[in-house]
Amino acid sequence: MPRFRWIRSASHRAPNRWDNPGVKKVYVLLAVIGFAVGCDKSAPTTPTANPYTVTITSAGISPKSMDVPLGSRVQFVNNDSQARYMHSDPHPDATDCTALNQIGLLPAGQKRETGNLVEVRTCGFHDHDQPNNAAFRGQIVVK
Repeated sequence: MPRFRWIRSASHRAPNRWDNPGVKKVYVLLAVIGFAVGCDKSAPTTPTANPYTVTITSAGISPKSMDVPLGSRVQFVNNDSQARYMHSDPHPDATDCTALNQIGLLPAGQKRETGNLVEVRTCGFHDHDQPNNAAFRGQIVVK
């Protein structure tokens, strides 16, 4: 049985994608768009401050009660020198308003927002490590 040997010559090289003029146009167009987007000189948007804020200090939380519209988030700011573990009532289950449980362990000097409060109700909260300390108990009334 004869053996065939294929010899590749320069005229039979594999096709190159750059040989197609349509491909070149697409790559040039993508490069121009990428450059234009990267050179956008518009001013960056500044996030707005959350108007619903609970502040934590060594003396407790402030305000103790807050009314917020449906769908809002509440920001907790820990200005205390120690971490606080903020959770929804009741202790220890924390099942009343689970959106509040997103605060969780909040280190000193940090801030974090709750999830969206999407049910009309009163949401009690507390420091999980000091559940009976009235200074670290409060409520958010979702209207």
